[in-house]
Amino acid sequence: MTDTARTGALPVEGVPAARVLDEIRALREADRPTHGGRLFAYVYDPGVAGLDELAQAAHAESAHVNGLDPTAFPSLLAMENALVGAAARLLGGGPGTSAPDVVGSVTSGGTESLILAVKAARDARPDLAGPRIVVPVSGHAAFAKAAHYLRVALDPVPVDPVTLRPAAADVAAAIRPETVLVAASAPSYAHGVVDPVAEIAAVAAAAGVRCHVDACFGGWTLPWLRRLGAPVPPFDFAVPGVTSISVDLHKYAYAPKGVSVLLHRDPELRGSQFFAYADWPGYTMVNPVITSTRSGGPITAAYATLRHLGEDGYLRLAAVTRDAVAGLADAVRAVDGLRLLAEPESTVVCFTADDPGLDLFVLVDELTARGWHTQPQLAYAGLPASVHLTVTAAVAPRVAEFGPALAEAVAAARAAGPVVLPPELLALAGSLTPEALTADLIAGLAAGLGLGAGPAPDRMAAVNTLLQAAPVRLRERLLVESVGLLQRPTW
Repeated sequence: MTDTARTGALPVEGVPAARVLDEIRALREADRPTHGGRLFAYVYDPGVAGLDELAQAAHAESAHVNGLDPTAFPSLLAMENALVGAAARLLGGGPGTSAPDVVGSVTSGGTESLILAVKAARDARPDLAGPRIVVPVSGHAAFAKAAHYLRVALDPVPVDPVTLRPAAADVAAAIRPETVLVAASAPSYAHGVVDPVAEIAAVAAAAGVRCHVDACFGGWTLPWLRRLGAPVPPFDFAVPGVTSISVDLHKYAYAPKGVSVLLHRDPELRGSQFFAYADWPGYTMVNPVITSTRSGGPITAAYATLRHLGEDGYLRLAAVTRDAVAGLADAVRAVDGLRLLAEPESTVVCFTADDPGLDLFVLVDELTARGWHTQPQLAYAGLPASVHLTVTAAVAPRVAEFGPALAEAVAAARAAGPVVLPPELLALAGSLTPEALTADLIAGLAAGLGLGAGPAPDRMAAVNTLLQAAPVRLRERLLVESVGLLQRPTW
C-alpha cells in the first residue's frame, strides 16, 4: 500500500489523478475477480466485450444528476420510466395484459425494493397496531431486515426438505388478521428453485392480503429461459393475486451495481410506498424510494445496458447461462460423495456432500486455493450445509475447467479431513448467549480464528465450522462483531 493510502483519504496536499488511480488499482488487486467466470457470487458478468466501457461512459454522463427532483432532471425521469416499462413488460404487465396498469420505481438494490414492498403493505393498513408478514424460510434475509427496520412481525413458513419449497397450505395457516403481506421467491437465492407462486398468491388473495414475488435474483432470466423452452412455472403478473414484484437489473440484466425495480400491479397499491413531508420550512419532500438524493449514474448505466443488449442479447445470454448450469451440474454429479441439493431450474447450482469424510467448508477452501470462489451455506432446520454457485454467462467458457478442479479439490479435502475444533471452543459456542459476549472475548476468539484487522483469511473452514456450531442468535452476534473488527478507520 502506498504512503498516501496509509495516511488516509484526505492528504495535506492533493495527489495527481494518475497516482490516485494507481493507488485504487493496487487496492483492487486484493479483491475477488469480478470478471472471468471464476466467482460464483456477488457479481454478474455477461462476458460481453465493450459492455463495461459503455456502462461506465453512460454512468459518467449522469453521475452528478440528482434524482431527488424529477422535474429538474427530466432525462433521468425518462430513463427510469423506460426501465420500469421494460421490467413490467418482461414480467407480464403492461398494455394488453391482465395487469395493464403496472407502475414502479427504480431502487438501489433488492434489499431496498423488499423494504419498500413491506413498507407499502404496512402503511396501507394504518388500522393495524401490529402488522405482520408471512415469508418462507427460504425467502431472502432482506425480508427479515425489512421487518426489523419497520417494526413488523415476521412469521416464517418452513420449506419441504426435498423440494425446498413452502406448501401453500402452510402459508395459508400462517396468515392472521394482522398479516399485511405474503412473500414468495422466483427463484429463492439459496437453492435457485421457484416457489409455487400461483398457489401462494391464491391463498393470499383469498385472505385479502398482498402477495409480493421476490424475483430480485433471477427474475430477469426466468422469462428468457421460458422462451427457450424451460418449464418455468407461472410467477409474474400473469398470476392473479400477485400484487408486486421486485427484480434486480444489476444481476441478470447485467447492469452495474445499484439498480433494482419494484413493480406494483396498479398505482393505488404503490401509493403507500411514497414518503411526503411538508411540515417544515424547507422544500416540500416527496420520495418514492428510501433515499432522497440519488445519483443518475446507475440508472443511466442500466438504461444503456438494456438498450445495447436488447431482447436478442438477453435471450442469447440466457441460453449460454443455461448450458453453463447444465455443465456445472454434470460436473457435480460426476464426483462421488457430492449430490445436487436441487435439480437446477434457473441459474443456480447448489450441492452438498453425503460423505461424512468430506467437509464442505474445507472443500470451499480447496476450490478457493485453485482460483474458484464459491459460497458456503450453513446447515439450517434439517437442510444440510451446501455450496452455492451463482452462474452467469461468463462462466460458460470455464465449465470444462471446473470439473477437474472440483475433483482435485474434493480429493484434497478428503485428504485434509474435516475441521476439528477444540472441544472447549465448541462447548463455549454452544453455551454462550449473545449477551454474555464481551469485546475482549470476541476479539480473542476472532484472532484465534485468523480474523481481525485487515482482509479475511483465504481459508475460512474453521470459521464456518464454529459458526455452524453456534446457535443462530450467537452466530449473528459473532458475525456483527467480527465484521466490526474489519471495519475500522485508517488514520
